[in-house]
Order: sequence, then C-alpha cells, then structure tokens
Amino acid sequence: MKKKWLKRLVVVATTAIMGLSLLAGCGGNDTETPDGGAAENVETPDISEDTAETPDTPAVDGATVQFRYWADTPEFSQLMQDIITYFNETNTSGITVVGEEAPWDGGGFAENLFNSVMGGADIDVATWRLSSTPLFVNNDLLADLTPFLDTWDGVSDIDGNIWANMREAGGREDATFVMPWNLQILYVYYRPSIFEEAGIEVPTTYEEFLAAIEATTIDRDGDGTPDVYGFGLRGGPGGQEPWGSFVHGRGGSFEDMTSAESIAGMQDFIDVFQNGFAPPTAPSDGFSEIIDNFHSGLTAMTIHHTGSSGGMEEVFGDDVSAFPFPAGAGRWTSMADTSTVIFESSENKEAAFEWVSFLATGEGQRMWTEGTGNIPVSGTVQAGEFFQNNRFVQASIESQGFGGVIPILDTTPEWISTIFPNTIGQALLGQVTAEEAMETLQDALYR
Repeated sequence: MKKKWLKRLVVVATTAIMGLSLLAGCGGNDTETPDGGAAENVETPDISEDTAETPDTPAVDGATVQFRYWADTPEFSQLMQDIITYFNETNTSGITVVGEEAPWDGGGFAENLFNSVMGGADIDVATWRLSSTPLFVNNDLLADLTPFLDTWDGVSDIDGNIWANMREAGGREDATFVMPWNLQILYVYYRPSIFEEAGIEVPTTYEEFLAAIEATTIDRDGDGTPDVYGFGLRGGPGGQEPWGSFVHGRGGSFEDMTSAESIAGMQDFIDVFQNGFAPPTAPSDGFSEIIDNFHSGLTAMTIHHTGSSGGMEEVFGDDVSAFPFPAGAGRWTSMADTSTVIFESSENKEAAFEWVSFLATGEGQRMWTEGTGNIPVSGTVQAGEFFQNNRFVQASIESQGFGGVIPILDTTPEWISTIFPNTIGQALLGQVTAEEAMETLQDALYR
C-alpha cells in the first residue's frame, strides 16, 4: 500500500506531461478534436465481411474486457458502440467487451486514467496517446504486448516504422507497450494553379522544395510586395512539427540539435522568412493563421494533416492537393497517434489482445477509420477503395514510413509550449543566430 501511495505522488510532478497529448499531435489539436476528424462529415460505415479478418489470437472463452475510451463527438461515440456490438456478436471466443466512455477533457483523460488504474479500477484496455507511455511504464502499469505480437499474423500488416514509434515511447527496445490504432500525419498542402503559374512541378527532393518556396513567392502587380508567399511558415505554437522536417531534411536530428546538419536545417527555416518567402506574421503564426492564409490565397504551400482537408476542398475544389515532405539528407514528418494499451493488472490479457488486434487490423479498424476519416494503420485497410481514392490520405500513407514524434521527456511540455516558440521567434527576427537558437533548444529539452 505504501508503494502505491508513493507512486500516486508522481502525478503531481508529471501531470504536465499529459498536456503533451494535445501539443505533440501534428498541430491538428490546436482547434480540432484529438482524433483529428471532422464530425460533420462522419457517416457510420456499413458492416461487411469482405475486409481484414479478426486475427486468430488465443483468448479466454467467455471473458469480459473492460474498455475505457474517449470519443470526441456523439457520432464517434455511437460508432464505437457499433464496433463493440459487432465484435461482441461475431468473435468466436465468447468475449464480451464492455465500453466505458470518458471525456478527453483537454488531455485530462490520461491523468484520470492514471489515477483510476493506480487506485485498482477494473480496466483491461484503454485508448491512448504515446505521450502518456513513460509515466505508466515507469509505474509498471502497462502490459508488454511482445508475447502476443510474437505469434500474431497481423504484425506485418502494420508499417515497421509505426512499430518503432510504439517501442520508442516505452523506452525499451525489448518491449512493446502500445498497440497502433490510427494516425494523423503531416504533409504539404499546395495549390496546383500557383505551381502552374510559377512553372514548376511538385518537388521530389528537399532542395527542390526550398526552390519551390522561392518560385511560388509571386509579386503579381509589381509593387515590390508579394501577393503570394511560397510557404505558410508556423513560428508560433505547434511550429516545432513542420520545423522538424527542415532539420531532418538537412540530415539533422532532435537528438543533437547542435550538429552542423541540424543548424543548417534551422538556417533554412530562418531563411524562408528573412528572404521574404513567408508572410510577415510568420514568427507568431499558429494553426489558425497558417490555415487562414492558405484559404485566402496568401500562401502557396503549408503543412498540416487530413483534419484540414475538408475545409481545403470546400474553398478550392480540385485546386488543392498534397505531397509528402520530400527527402533530403534525412527525412521526417510529425506523426500523431491514437492507440490502445492493455494494463498489467488485467486478468484477461488474452481476450484483451483479441479486442485491440480487432481494432488494429480487423473490421473494427475499417469501421473506425472510415467513420472518423483518420489514417488506418492496417495496410489491408489502407488499400481499400475508400482510402485509395483520397489524395490527402495517400500523402499521409506515403509518409508513414518516416513519421515520428518529438522526444517524449519530462521537459517536453514546457519545451513545446514556451521554449520553442520564444526561441524560434527570436531566430526568425534575427535576434539570435541559428546556432544560438539550436543550443537553447538542445539545452532546454535535455536539461
């Protein structure tokens, strides 16, 4: 009992980390729901038998699985209930999933879940964000899925880079604590008509991307001020995600932001603004500003995920498309997850795994991702007509092999919310050099 009470004290010191699930999620969580979907476009998919089969994983006959989840809209809530009903009626092991919905609560879902599990609540499985993993792993609350994954055929249906991100979040190379479910992945939005006006094609390399930013900065009336800026640069909150693509494009990394390669990527980011290829407001621009600037025709390109695609098409119709962030000496884009976990305290781990694997690669995967518009992790579901005919989804799927997350550390919430925007703002305005800015960012993240 004393040990449990000591562990509870961890909540006070680490509650801030829970906020990372809002801040590290591909920028789409600035004004959007955590799942990144657009509720007004949701339709509950028809249940069919012609998609990926439920993996044949051993289960406890007749077991009950207690499942806690969040749903951002009434439509998503009903969809999850439909999925639970379908699983309960069709699984061959007599498993019954009991769903308990809890509010996202601005990221408070994770804190409340921690308190519940520490207090001995009967929860077998929960929906998840990678940012919460270190706290739960450090308190021995999550089950290692490795014994199940070793014998599960569905592993190969999910991209290896996604599995790498799941393992990295747990901090152990020999253990996987998180089961993939669905994703939000950043890519580049662009205006085909502006590319045609500039006489350029879609860039396929990082150097071509930088050149495209310059080429699509256009002064149409000759007054010396661009009427179109090449890139909607995000220097304000959430800007660490597109910025990270520039750093990696030069061969840099988050592990050593003071390397020559990382500093070169920072300099590219600075040059886009200081050379006049981004709007004057870029140092403070956040999600709303970059999207508004793109909608108004002020920018030719910007970076976000499928959560913005519906609005883009409403404004531009076919005159908007997307491409994955191009490769340079390195390649990276931000990838936010919504996943699932099984708790170590569960007495029905086999049955729980059958449920989470059904969500990952079974009919539950298709139903949820088609109903919410999020990116499926299952290659089989990705190959379906619903996703193959969407150019924005395709840009996401093509990016999954090099997607990643900002390092998840105790310092990360403050780094994202305060240190990064302040430092980037100073760098863009010429108050500090690229090298000085990267030293500040490195020291603050790894102090």
